[in-house]
Amino acid sequence: MKKHLLLSALAFLGLFASEAFAQSAPKHRLAKLPYTLDALAPKMSRETLEFHYGKHYQTYLDNLNALISGTPYATLSLEELVRKAPEGPIFNNAGQALNHELFFLGLSPTPQTRPSGALAEAIDRDFGSFDQFKAQFTKAAAGLFGSGWAWLATDREGGLRITTDANAGNPLRYGLTPLLGLDVWEHAYYLDYRNRRAEYITNYWDLVDWKTIGRRYDRR
Repeated sequence: MKKHLLLSALAFLGLFASEAFAQSAPKHRLAKLPYTLDALAPKMSRETLEFHYGKHYQTYLDNLNALISGTPYATLSLEELVRKAPEGPIFNNAGQALNHELFFLGLSPTPQTRPSGALAEAIDRDFGSFDQFKAQFTKAAAGLFGSGWAWLATDREGGLRITTDANAGNPLRYGLTPLLGLDVWEHAYYLDYRNRRAEYITNYWDLVDWKTIGRRYDRR
C-alpha cells in the first residue's frame, strides 16, 4: 500500500513538473528557414539575415513569450493574437513576429518568379497584369512614410488588395488574409542598401517565391 502511494505521488510530481516545464517553455519560436543565411546574397546579405532574422525577429518572439506567459493570451496562435489583442505591447510583438514569419518564408534563392494558377488569374483580374501589380505594390512600399509593411492581401472571396500598415500592422486586423508582406522598416535593408529603399524593393522581387505565395492564396 505504501509502495503504491509512493509511486502515485512520484507520478503526480512528474506530471506536475512536466506541465510546469511546458508552461515555462517558449510557445512561439523562430520559423525555420528553407534556405541558408547566405543563400539570398547579394540581394540580401548573410549579415542582414543574421541581424534581421536572428536578432530582430527573435527579439519580438522573446518579448511576446514573456508578455503572454501566465495570461489568457498564452494559448493563442500568432494569427489569433494579431486579430484579438488590443493595441499595445502584446499586439505589437505578435504582429511583428507573424509579419516576419510571412516575410522570410516567402523568399527563396531559387524562386518561382511569376505567379501561376488561380493567383495569376486574380492578379490579372484585379490589377490588369502582373507588371501593373508590381508597379502599384512598389509605389505603395516606397511611399510608406516611416516604418511598416506593404502587403498583398485577399478577402474571403479571393479579391486582392494592396495595403500598407505602419509599425506592426497586418491585414488580419481588418479582415483580410496576408499573402505577401514586404518589410520596409530600415532594419530590413539598411546594412545592404543604407537609405536606398527603392533599390531594396527592386531587388526584393528577385527573391519572392510565387509558388509559396500561391499556396497561401489557395489556402485562404
